[in-house]
Amino acid sequence: MLWDGIARRSAGSGGGGGVTDIKAPVERDHRARPRIGLALGGGAARGWSHIGVLRVLEDAGIVPDVIAGCSIGAVVGGCYAAGKLDELEAFALSLTKRRVMGLLDFHFSGAGLIAGGRLQSLLDRDLTDKRVEALPMKFCTIATELVSGHEIWLTRGPLVQAMRASYALPGVFDPVLIGGRWLMDGALVNPIPITAARALGADIVICVNLNGEVRVRGTVIQSYDAGSSDEKEIEEVIEAAPRRWGIFPGSRGEKQSKPNAPGMATVMVDAFNITQDRIARSRLAGDPPDIMVAPKLAKMGLFEFHRAQECITLGRQATERALPDILELLQESQPR
Repeated sequence: MLWDGIARRSAGSGGGGGVTDIKAPVERDHRARPRIGLALGGGAARGWSHIGVLRVLEDAGIVPDVIAGCSIGAVVGGCYAAGKLDELEAFALSLTKRRVMGLLDFHFSGAGLIAGGRLQSLLDRDLTDKRVEALPMKFCTIATELVSGHEIWLTRGPLVQAMRASYALPGVFDPVLIGGRWLMDGALVNPIPITAARALGADIVICVNLNGEVRVRGTVIQSYDAGSSDEKEIEEVIEAAPRRWGIFPGSRGEKQSKPNAPGMATVMVDAFNITQDRIARSRLAGDPPDIMVAPKLAKMGLFEFHRAQECITLGRQATERALPDILELLQESQPR
């Protein structure tokens, strides 16, 4: 099906406990053609663009053999592997600001602001009996173990639990207990799991980087006067913050007493975003993909889940730009 789709496109154009750590051995199935892997990165609401990416690949006849997903990439990738992408897309397109807030079951007695039960119930509705090892393609989600910092690859067990562990953003969602380990968001250790896709048997890896168009890249300021302040620069950074975060506002009290002071939510999510960006750049340099799809998502807030249609469209556009390179690579890799 995969290679038939590529051939048609070319002709038309003229041409149970479920916890596995990073050291777990994986048997490779040596076949005549290379196996295609997708590494779907984390990025909160920006992850709806994964849907657009998968739709364009489907239309081109490209069906992956392996999917490795992190955070929102684990959710979209898992739904796709389970044959539930249509349902996920319909849910995403139905979201409004009010409905997003209604899905967040805030509490103050746990390890995060949101218990996550309402979101899990939505996933359980279509995926309650699905297990990772029973999916029609190889699939894993990436999580981080609390305290130890181990990178955990969830390759077995209930699919919904594997998804929940991968998107358990520290301070926002409660960590998830699986196989005796407390797990949280995999973006802390491997935001774009190219390594996992290769280890699971992929010969060619296409990755989706949701933070590839971040406008501000951290650098090193070697000499800085602690008593100085560039008020114009600070105002520009604070003014840009609401776009990055989306639905989470800053603290009113802090803004009144210190006009340039960020709120708690801004500090927490910004710290996570900086960490993810630095780790992603390091991992991409050490193990680059064969093809990277990078939707233009700089103007999309991390928690603007109600903007699904825009995200999906941006994912489609990015994949269409990369499609000629993808098809060329796959054509060159066909057995002769």
